[in-house]
Amino acid sequence: MKLGFVSAILPDKTFEEMIDIASELGYACVEVACWPVGKAERRYAGVTHIDVEQLSDEKAEHILDYCRNKKVEISSLAYYPNPMDGNLEAREKTIAHLKKVIEASAKLGINMVTTFLGRDQGKTVKENLELFREIWPPIIALAEEKKVKIAIENCPMLFGEDQWPGGQNLFTSPKIWREIFGIADSPNLGINFDPSHMIWQMMDYVEPVYTFKDRILHVHFKDIRLFQKKLDEVGTMAYPLEYMSPKLPGFGDVDWGALVSALNEIGYDGYACIEIEDRAFEGSEEKVLDSLKISKRYMEQFVI
Repeated sequence: MKLGFVSAILPDKTFEEMIDIASELGYACVEVACWPVGKAERRYAGVTHIDVEQLSDEKAEHILDYCRNKKVEISSLAYYPNPMDGNLEAREKTIAHLKKVIEASAKLGINMVTTFLGRDQGKTVKENLELFREIWPPIIALAEEKKVKIAIENCPMLFGEDQWPGGQNLFTSPKIWREIFGIADSPNLGINFDPSHMIWQMMDYVEPVYTFKDRILHVHFKDIRLFQKKLDEVGTMAYPLEYMSPKLPGFGDVDWGALVSALNEIGYDGYACIEIEDRAFEGSEEKVLDSLKISKRYMEQFVI
């Protein structure tokens, strides 16, 4: 496996500065944030380290040369919006940009895009599966044409009041993954596997590695700490952030030995990117850099 990090943790850095940090810290790769240029709509969103709208041949060549010189690979182009938004205007804009990210990934020879499936949060799972059947085939067809893999992260995007009741990403559980792959059985569609989201959903995060071994295209190393006393107070029907918190790897409840062992057993040798959303390491550049150093040092127990 190649150990990297999600570049959104460095929102104020240029592409070159972000790659410099990855190189200096000894990371093998980065998952590069490619949101439309503009204001972030939530934490760790709205970050643009590669502007796919302005990706000329010259800029693409510069990006690839810079990475080669710094010995840092790009694992994927990352864009995590809601392509099935109930707001049709927002949906249209999102899908248009997602297609540009796919095209940029092909142009750069990365051939991987990490994203969300999306969800109309006011509709049922069944209704959203029908919506997927309507919205996603043209996106997948473009990915197939461009020879780009699309790895969907299994994050429910259901954390607080604004995402209630259904969340903003349908791709939340093995049962739904099977249904999605049944509708769109394309080798270009797979999973960006993140064990942390299964912690707070009280789900097994090791067995799915074996079950979906042929669908895991990319991996996130993020941890979650579940606060049992808070959960006892509010219950699972509360907003999830009332009883859990994202943490650096090793600071939460994921058994990393068990997870990485499973990934090794299925022969996964792709990219594994640390995703940092730990509020204890926000507030200064020093803390952010510390989070990258600590996470790398911890995960190197398992990934060389």
